Amino acid sequence: MAVLDQQEIPYENRRYRTQARMRRGIFLLPAMLTSANLLCGYYAVVASLMGTSDDFNHAAKAIGIAIIFDSLDGRIARLTGTNTQFGVQFDSLADVVSFGIAPAVLAFAWGVRSVTNLAPETLHQLSRFGWLCCLAFLICCAWRLARFNVQGMAPGGSKFFVGMPTPAAAGVIASIVHAFHEEGPLRDWHWAVAWLLLAVALGVLMTSTIRFYSFKDLPWGKKQPGILILVLLILGAVIWIYSEMALLLIACTYAAAGVILHLVRFIRHRSSSRVVSS
Repeated sequence: MAVLDQQEIPYENRRYRTQARMRRGIFLLPAMLTSANLLCGYYAVVASLMGTSDDFNHAAKAIGIAIIFDSLDGRIARLTGTNTQFGVQFDSLADVVSFGIAPAVLAFAWGVRSVTNLAPETLHQLSRFGWLCCLAFLICCAWRLARFNVQGMAPGGSKFFVGMPTPAAAGVIASIVHAFHEEGPLRDWHWAVAWLLLAVALGVLMTSTIRFYSFKDLPWGKKQPGILILVLLILGAVIWIYSEMALLLIACTYAAAGVILHLVRFIRHRSSSRVVSS
């Protein structure tokens, strides 16, 4: 059978084939971003196991870069119409590594392994306690991701997450390590216990029903005033120059804001209930 010349193929067929090739290529883009997220999580685990101050800082930075990739893959998939169930599950598995295993290993290595002012038996008990606390963080992360895949966002739209997002919880751990990386890992057992309890608290926030703002209702695709672009550029410059304190402030403020707003709503609800009952 003679091979048809490219010009003999009808234009509509050639156009359909071109679009099909482009569509297959577009599917690769969110998958590559998710793979980059997974790579950052794996690197963070390896760097945490190395055990030096610079390695801990590199692990924290890798988790931060993973957060950027995680925010891009879903957004690009929705913009290009390439979001699939496979992509959703792949993204969740990558998040378990980058925002569950990686911060749990980093929290244990940074907060327990360098403690030296304890007797061997007491240090062994601290290691057990740290192992359980970091395991709790990991389980809560997987729980949070599974619940999100089933239930999605909070009722009433995509304005709020139910429970603290896993990238935000991992970001708190990574930002603290990054902010204090020059001082090195924790060496006092008092701070080590407080650090491990913080990991547990973050796990509780992930599995809670507290609503956290998602930023998904912001009109990113619409025209914005020039002053907003200037503010964003200045904010980016501040984060770049003063990354230690800026990222720590952003991560902790986001975590605290969700809890504070939840308490405010709870108090208002109790007050309105008392007024109605009276």
